[in-house]
Amino acid sequence: MENIKLKDFIDYKSLSNPTFSPNGENLAFNLHTINLEENKYNTDIFIWNKDHGIKKLTSSCDIENFLWKDDKTLLFKSLRDKKDKEKKDSKHPISTYYEISLEFGEARRAFSLPINVSSIYYLNEDKYLLIGDFNQAMGDVYKLSPDEKQAKIDRVKEDESYEVLDEIPFWSNGAGFTNKKRSRLYLYESKKDQVKELTDEFTNVLSLSLSKDKKRALFICSSFIDKMSVFNDLFQLNIESLTLEKVSPIKNFEYTYADYIGDKIIFLGTDMKAYGVNENPKVYISHDLGKTYVKIGEPDISVYNSLNSDVRYGDGTSLKVAGDYLYFIGSKNYSSNLFKLSVDGRVMQVTKNEGSVDSFDIYNEEVVFVGLRGLNLQELYRFKDEESKVSYFNQWVMDSKKLSKPNFLQVSTDDGKISGWVYPPIDLEKDKKYPGILYIHGGPKTLYGPVFTHEIQVLASKGYFVFYLNPRGSDGYGNAFADIRGEYGNLDYKDIMDFVDSVLEDYPQILRTHLGLAGGSYGGYMTNWIIGHTNRFKASVSQRSISNWISFFGQSDIGYYFAPDQAKGTPWDKEDKLWDNSPLKYADKVETPTLFIHAQEDYRCPLSEGLQMFTALKYHGVESKMVIFKGEDHDLSRSGKPKARIRRMEEILGWFDKFLKK
Repeated sequence: MENIKLKDFIDYKSLSNPTFSPNGENLAFNLHTINLEENKYNTDIFIWNKDHGIKKLTSSCDIENFLWKDDKTLLFKSLRDKKDKEKKDSKHPISTYYEISLEFGEARRAFSLPINVSSIYYLNEDKYLLIGDFNQAMGDVYKLSPDEKQAKIDRVKEDESYEVLDEIPFWSNGAGFTNKKRSRLYLYESKKDQVKELTDEFTNVLSLSLSKDKKRALFICSSFIDKMSVFNDLFQLNIESLTLEKVSPIKNFEYTYADYIGDKIIFLGTDMKAYGVNENPKVYISHDLGKTYVKIGEPDISVYNSLNSDVRYGDGTSLKVAGDYLYFIGSKNYSSNLFKLSVDGRVMQVTKNEGSVDSFDIYNEEVVFVGLRGLNLQELYRFKDEESKVSYFNQWVMDSKKLSKPNFLQVSTDDGKISGWVYPPIDLEKDKKYPGILYIHGGPKTLYGPVFTHEIQVLASKGYFVFYLNPRGSDGYGNAFADIRGEYGNLDYKDIMDFVDSVLEDYPQILRTHLGLAGGSYGGYMTNWIIGHTNRFKASVSQRSISNWISFFGQSDIGYYFAPDQAKGTPWDKEDKLWDNSPLKYADKVETPTLFIHAQEDYRCPLSEGLQMFTALKYHGVESKMVIFKGEDHDLSRSGKPKARIRRMEEILGWFDKFLKK
């Protein structure tokens, strides 16, 4: 057995999108691996059969959004053709689809579309619904002749030296500038090789669900000019007539999910009146296709997985109607599990083990899911009455690596109980003292739990105690616990400091004079805040942070609605409050040497936020360093390019070693 190494994550496997065939005999899923030489992630399709085990189906390493056409045939998107790869760019969007049979195993080209398709839905052998990108600057280029198309491209290229903005948000994390760009709904007829747009050029289609008979589809969309609202709408498509009908039963409402359940519509959402933009959704049933509605449940459970880890890649189903139930992944306490909700509003927990259910599918009450269990990395699990592991892609980590096992610590405060964990150093010696590092999660409405996180294990292998917690503002403990609107740096700061005090009391081997602090996103905000309010930490690492609510308001892709909601004000009506809650205000009090890590294309917590805090510390003579990753965004630590992830961890280790090990 040997210690975890920084670069071990290169050999980790990530799984996603488990999907049963129509007859339930086979299950397809994606397996993601890291290709360090090409500095990217490879993705292939694997098949699991309960009688024959797991086999690899594709070998192109470049697979996207697959679906089952029938019991033996899969359709998938891939850029495996050299000409397609050379041709594709923002002016020449291409989505090429291939079919592959379970019996023959050779993929054949099915069709190619002049649209960047993000989601595809199979109707019949000829027709497909698509959600694809639309750029108003280019228009519907697939309608143009080759000469007309080239002329349009030439005109657009002339404008590449500048951006024109006339709406907000004008960019989006992971997508770049989005001004006048939308996700549009299309119909594709393969026999005619014809694409037809179904929604207008100002509407973003966010999600879609098909009825069982494939005659209707529900989709959630947001249509806007000038300013996108936090609210959206629910529409129904008659697939035979291609007519659209608005079926939003509630106005001024954020719909987060909608599907058919029997002859009814089930939908989830919130009006945000009680707890703001982070409010957990309520569940509703409409018996008359959107004309009226009845609230059937208000589970104080987040209907999504908010458990932090850095060993995931890809996604998959998190909600699905099966029979008379809505199955969903929900976060409760410090785990994310599978739940089911009946049409009368009863919520029942399906999986019970600690950890994370990341995506799932269900057929005849048999569940297969991708999950994190204990300190195991992602694997495929089967659940029917009890849970069993069916894949062992990452078993080598458990078999060959020494891992730090987290110790649960619950702290009683004046306002309740706070849960957290302490990871001791690998090869802990009884009479030796060790430096400690506090980690703070992002969100703030996410959560920590005792699952595998590579970054934490690497630090423990390097001789650090690492500890983290779920302070107020975290997910998993209900709406009231997560609601810290207007209290950033107050309630959460108190919880964090109380937890640190308890950790130091329970673990006397931690050197009180050699404490480090790290966090990203909201955790970066709190890192910036903490170093301006206490000097008990000897070094800190602030990542993808917020330092100034006023500048964040005007630059973040979510700033214009997130800041008023969470900081309880705008720069015009509560300027003093926003500034009082900005870490930058207290930068002249900082003495803690701080490393700032930011991605150049982070549009969630823009680069300027880190630069402001870095400049302030340098101005006041505090040792500090800024590392900017070009071509990366807010998700650098989780899904950034492999070489960037390596360098990021090297910078963090180097910074803490410099200040905490001397």
